[in-house]
Amino acid sequence: MTGMMEGKSGLVTAAGSGIGRGAAVALAKAGAKVMVSDVSEEGGQETVQIIKDNGGEAAFFKCDVSDEEQVKALVNKTVETFGKLDFAHNNAGINKGLKPIGELDSKDWDITLKVNLYGAFYCIKHEVNAMLKSGGGAIVNTASGAGIEGSPNMAPYTASKHAIVGLTKSVALEYGKKGITINSIAPGATITPAIEGWAKSSPKQYEAVLETLPAGEMSTPEDQGNAVVFLCSDLAKQISGVTLAVDGGYTAGKMQQ
Repeated sequence: MTGMMEGKSGLVTAAGSGIGRGAAVALAKAGAKVMVSDVSEEGGQETVQIIKDNGGEAAFFKCDVSDEEQVKALVNKTVETFGKLDFAHNNAGINKGLKPIGELDSKDWDITLKVNLYGAFYCIKHEVNAMLKSGGGAIVNTASGAGIEGSPNMAPYTASKHAIVGLTKSVALEYGKKGITINSIAPGATITPAIEGWAKSSPKQYEAVLETLPAGEMSTPEDQGNAVVFLCSDLAKQISGVTLAVDGGYTAGKMQQ
Protein backbone atom coordinates (compact mmCIF):
# COMPACT_ATOMS: atom_id res chain seq x y z
CA MET A 1 0.00 0.00 0.00
CA THR A 2 3.08 2.20 -0.25
CA GLY A 3 2.33 5.57 -1.81
CA MET A 4 -1.46 5.34 -1.61
CA MET A 5 -1.61 8.26 0.82
CA GLU A 6 1.32 10.29 -0.50
CA GLY A 7 0.77 14.01 -0.02
CA LYS A 8 -2.12 13.53 2.41
CA SER A 9 -2.27 14.47 6.07
CA GLY A 10 -4.71 13.72 8.83
CA LEU A 11 -5.37 12.43 12.32
CA VAL A 12 -6.09 9.22 14.21
CA THR A 13 -7.71 9.19 17.65
CA ALA A 14 -6.88 6.57 20.29
CA ALA A 15 -3.69 5.87 18.34
CA GLY A 16 -1.59 5.04 21.38
CA SER A 17 -2.18 1.30 21.04
CA GLY A 18 -4.29 -1.37 19.36
CA ILE A 19 -6.33 -0.59 16.26
CA GLY A 20 -5.56 3.13 16.41
CA ARG A 21 -1.83 2.47 16.41
CA GLY A 22 -2.24 -0.07 13.60
CA ALA A 23 -4.09 2.52 11.52
CA ALA A 24 -1.65 5.35 12.23
CA VAL A 25 1.35 3.19 11.30
CA ALA A 26 -0.35 1.87 8.16
CA LEU A 27 -1.33 5.37 7.04
CA ALA A 28 2.22 6.61 7.56
CA LYS A 29 3.66 3.64 5.67
CA ALA A 30 1.32 4.56 2.81
CA GLY A 31 2.89 8.03 2.72
CA ALA A 32 0.58 10.12 4.92
CA LYS A 33 1.57 12.63 7.57
CA VAL A 34 -0.23 11.59 10.74
CA MET A 35 -1.29 13.46 13.86
CA VAL A 36 -1.36 10.77 16.52
CA SER A 37 -3.87 11.47 19.28
CA ASP A 38 -4.60 9.67 22.54
CA VAL A 39 -5.39 10.36 26.18
CA SER A 40 -2.14 8.52 26.96
CA GLU A 41 0.86 10.65 26.06
CA GLU A 42 3.20 7.72 26.64
CA GLY A 43 1.34 5.45 24.23
CA GLY A 44 0.89 8.20 21.67
CA GLN A 45 4.56 9.12 21.69
CA GLU A 46 5.46 5.45 21.27
CA THR A 47 3.30 5.35 18.14
CA VAL A 48 4.98 8.51 16.82
CA GLN A 49 8.39 6.94 17.38
CA ILE A 50 7.37 3.75 15.57
CA ILE A 51 6.28 5.83 12.59
CA LYS A 52 9.48 7.88 12.59
CA ASP A 53 11.64 4.75 12.93
CA ASN A 54 10.00 3.51 9.73
CA GLY A 55 10.75 6.74 7.90
CA GLY A 56 7.32 8.33 8.30
CA GLU A 57 6.20 11.72 9.56
CA ALA A 58 4.04 12.08 12.66
CA ALA A 59 3.34 14.31 15.65
CA PHE A 60 1.41 13.81 18.87
CA PHE A 61 -1.49 15.76 20.37
CA LYS A 62 -3.15 14.70 23.60
CA CYS A 63 -6.94 14.69 23.34
CA ASP A 64 -9.93 13.37 25.24
CA VAL A 65 -12.62 13.12 22.56
CA SER A 66 -15.42 13.46 25.14
CA ASP A 67 -14.42 17.14 25.44
CA GLU A 68 -15.44 19.13 22.35
CA GLU A 69 -12.92 21.90 22.95
CA GLN A 70 -10.08 19.37 23.01
CA VAL A 71 -11.35 17.86 19.75
CA LYS A 72 -11.52 21.29 18.12
CA ALA A 73 -7.95 21.95 19.27
CA LEU A 74 -6.82 18.60 17.83
CA VAL A 75 -8.25 19.38 14.41
CA ASN A 76 -6.80 22.89 14.45
CA LYS A 77 -3.38 21.59 15.51
CA THR A 78 -3.39 19.04 12.69
CA VAL A 79 -4.12 21.74 10.11
CA GLU A 80 -1.55 24.06 11.71
CA THR A 81 1.12 21.34 11.67
CA PHE A 82 0.53 19.77 8.26
CA GLY A 83 -1.34 22.49 6.36
CA LYS A 84 -4.61 20.66 5.80
CA LEU A 85 -6.86 17.81 6.91
CA ASP A 86 -7.32 15.19 4.19
CA PHE A 87 -8.41 12.26 6.36
CA ALA A 88 -9.44 11.33 9.87
CA HIS A 89 -9.84 8.02 11.62
CA ASN A 90 -12.16 8.44 14.61
CA ASN A 91 -11.19 5.39 16.58
CA ALA A 92 -11.56 6.35 20.25
CA GLY A 93 -13.95 4.19 22.23
CA ILE A 94 -14.53 2.48 25.58
CA ASN A 95 -16.66 -0.41 26.81
CA LYS A 96 -18.07 0.11 30.31
CA GLY A 97 -20.83 -1.65 32.19
CA LEU A 98 -20.40 -5.30 31.20
CA LYS A 99 -23.58 -6.59 32.83
CA PRO A 100 -27.32 -6.97 32.10
CA ILE A 101 -29.04 -3.62 31.65
CA GLY A 102 -31.14 -4.11 34.80
CA GLU A 103 -27.91 -4.11 36.80
CA LEU A 104 -26.24 -1.32 34.85
CA ASP A 105 -24.88 1.75 36.62
CA SER A 106 -26.16 4.81 34.76
CA LYS A 107 -22.69 6.36 35.04
CA ASP A 108 -21.31 3.56 32.84
CA TRP A 109 -24.01 4.27 30.25
CA ASP A 110 -23.25 7.99 30.32
CA ILE A 111 -19.47 7.73 29.96
CA THR A 112 -19.67 5.12 27.21
CA LEU A 113 -22.04 7.24 25.14
CA LYS A 114 -20.03 10.37 25.89
CA VAL A 115 -16.78 8.89 24.56
CA ASN A 116 -18.07 6.64 21.80
CA LEU A 117 -20.96 8.63 20.33
CA TYR A 118 -20.53 12.22 21.46
CA GLY A 119 -16.81 11.86 20.78
CA ALA A 120 -17.50 10.76 17.21
CA PHE A 121 -19.96 13.63 16.78
CA TYR A 122 -17.44 16.20 18.00
CA CYS A 123 -14.73 14.77 15.75
CA ILE A 124 -16.89 14.63 12.63
CA LYS A 125 -18.30 18.12 13.21
CA HIS A 126 -14.90 19.78 13.33
CA GLU A 127 -13.29 17.52 10.73
CA VAL A 128 -15.83 18.24 8.01
CA ASN A 129 -15.47 21.98 8.58
CA ALA A 130 -11.69 21.70 8.19
CA MET A 131 -12.02 19.50 5.10
CA LEU A 132 -14.43 21.89 3.41
CA LYS A 133 -11.71 24.54 3.47
CA SER A 134 -9.36 22.35 1.42
CA GLY A 135 -11.83 20.79 -1.00
CA GLY A 136 -12.85 17.57 0.72
CA GLY A 137 -11.49 14.52 2.48
CA ALA A 138 -12.21 11.10 3.91
CA ILE A 139 -13.42 10.15 7.38
CA VAL A 140 -13.41 6.64 8.82
CA ASN A 141 -15.15 5.85 12.10
CA THR A 142 -14.53 2.75 14.17
CA ALA A 143 -17.84 0.97 14.72
CA SER A 144 -17.81 -2.70 15.72
CA GLY A 145 -19.39 -6.05 15.11
CA ALA A 146 -21.53 -4.84 18.02
CA GLY A 147 -22.74 -2.10 15.70
CA ILE A 148 -24.14 -4.72 13.33
CA GLU A 149 -25.48 -7.30 15.78
CA GLY A 150 -26.66 -7.28 19.36
CA SER A 151 -24.28 -8.26 22.15
CA PRO A 152 -25.47 -9.41 25.59
CA ASN A 153 -24.21 -7.56 28.66
CA MET A 154 -22.85 -4.76 26.48
CA ALA A 155 -25.87 -2.46 26.08
CA PRO A 156 -24.04 0.91 26.26
CA TYR A 157 -21.31 -0.17 23.85
CA THR A 158 -23.73 -1.85 21.45
CA ALA A 159 -26.07 1.13 21.43
CA SER A 160 -23.20 3.54 20.79
CA LYS A 161 -21.77 1.46 17.95
CA HIS A 162 -25.16 1.04 16.25
CA ALA A 163 -25.44 4.82 16.51
CA ILE A 164 -22.05 5.23 14.80
CA VAL A 165 -23.34 3.20 11.84
CA GLY A 166 -26.39 5.46 11.51
CA LEU A 167 -24.36 8.63 12.02
CA THR A 168 -21.99 7.56 9.26
CA LYS A 169 -24.87 7.10 6.80
CA SER A 170 -26.43 10.46 7.60
CA VAL A 171 -23.19 12.41 7.23
CA ALA A 172 -22.44 10.64 3.93
CA LEU A 173 -25.71 12.03 2.56
CA GLU A 174 -24.98 15.52 3.85
CA TYR A 175 -21.48 15.96 2.47
CA GLY A 176 -21.15 13.70 -0.57
CA LYS A 177 -21.51 16.57 -3.05
CA LYS A 178 -18.91 18.55 -1.13
CA GLY A 179 -16.13 16.03 -1.68
CA ILE A 180 -16.22 14.31 1.70
CA THR A 181 -16.63 10.56 2.09
CA ILE A 182 -17.39 8.96 5.43
CA ASN A 183 -17.38 5.28 6.25
CA SER A 184 -16.99 2.99 9.23
CA ILE A 185 -15.05 -0.18 9.87
CA ALA A 186 -16.59 -2.85 12.06
CA PRO A 187 -13.67 -4.76 13.55
CA GLY A 188 -14.22 -8.28 14.70
CA ALA A 189 -12.04 -9.97 17.32
CA THR A 190 -8.68 -8.23 17.03
CA ILE A 191 -5.39 -9.02 18.75
CA THR A 192 -4.90 -5.98 20.96
CA PRO A 193 -2.82 -5.94 24.17
CA ALA A 194 -5.98 -6.65 26.19
CA ILE A 195 -6.84 -9.67 24.04
CA GLU A 196 -3.27 -10.97 24.27
CA GLY A 197 -3.44 -10.80 28.06
CA TRP A 198 -6.79 -12.58 28.08
CA ALA A 199 -5.48 -15.32 25.76
CA LYS A 200 -2.64 -16.04 28.16
CA SER A 201 -4.86 -16.07 31.24
CA SER A 202 -7.78 -17.99 29.67
CA PRO A 203 -6.36 -20.15 26.86
CA LYS A 204 -9.36 -22.50 26.66
CA GLN A 205 -11.81 -19.62 26.28
CA TYR A 206 -9.53 -18.04 23.70
CA GLU A 207 -9.44 -21.24 21.66
CA ALA A 208 -13.23 -21.51 21.90
CA VAL A 209 -13.58 -18.02 20.41
CA LEU A 210 -11.21 -18.93 17.57
CA GLU A 211 -13.50 -21.84 16.72
CA THR A 212 -16.31 -19.38 15.98
CA LEU A 213 -14.25 -17.40 13.46
CA PRO A 214 -14.56 -18.44 9.79
CA ALA A 215 -11.01 -17.28 9.12
CA GLY A 216 -9.76 -19.42 12.00
CA GLU A 217 -7.76 -16.56 13.46
CA MET A 218 -8.25 -13.10 14.89
CA SER A 219 -7.54 -9.94 12.98
CA THR A 220 -4.49 -7.85 13.77
CA PRO A 221 -4.40 -4.08 14.28
CA GLU A 222 -2.54 -3.98 10.96
CA ASP A 223 -5.48 -5.70 9.24
CA GLN A 224 -7.80 -3.01 10.55
CA GLY A 225 -5.29 -0.32 9.62
CA ASN A 226 -5.08 -1.54 6.03
CA ALA A 227 -8.87 -1.21 5.72
CA VAL A 228 -8.62 2.35 7.04
CA VAL A 229 -5.90 3.21 4.50
CA PHE A 230 -8.07 1.96 1.64
CA LEU A 231 -11.15 3.90 2.79
CA CYS A 232 -9.07 7.06 3.22
CA SER A 233 -7.41 6.71 -0.18
CA ASP A 234 -8.53 7.96 -3.59
CA LEU A 235 -9.27 4.34 -4.53
CA ALA A 236 -12.36 4.55 -2.31
CA LYS A 237 -13.69 7.90 -3.56
CA GLN A 238 -16.97 6.26 -4.65
CA ILE A 239 -17.48 4.50 -1.32
CA SER A 240 -19.40 6.45 1.32
CA GLY A 241 -21.94 5.64 4.02
CA VAL A 242 -20.67 2.07 4.26
CA THR A 243 -19.82 0.02 7.33
CA LEU A 244 -17.11 -2.46 6.35
CA ALA A 245 -16.85 -5.56 8.52
CA VAL A 246 -13.20 -6.47 9.01
CA ASP A 247 -13.81 -9.68 10.91
CA GLY A 248 -12.71 -12.66 8.84
CA GLY A 249 -16.30 -13.35 7.81
CA TYR A 250 -17.80 -13.59 11.30
CA THR A 251 -20.82 -11.38 10.68
CA ALA A 252 -21.55 -13.17 7.40
CA GLY A 253 -23.19 -15.86 9.54
CA LYS A 254 -22.41 -17.96 12.56
CA MET A 255 -20.47 -21.12 11.90
CA GLN A 256 -22.34 -24.37 12.41
CA GLN A 257 -20.80 -26.51 15.09
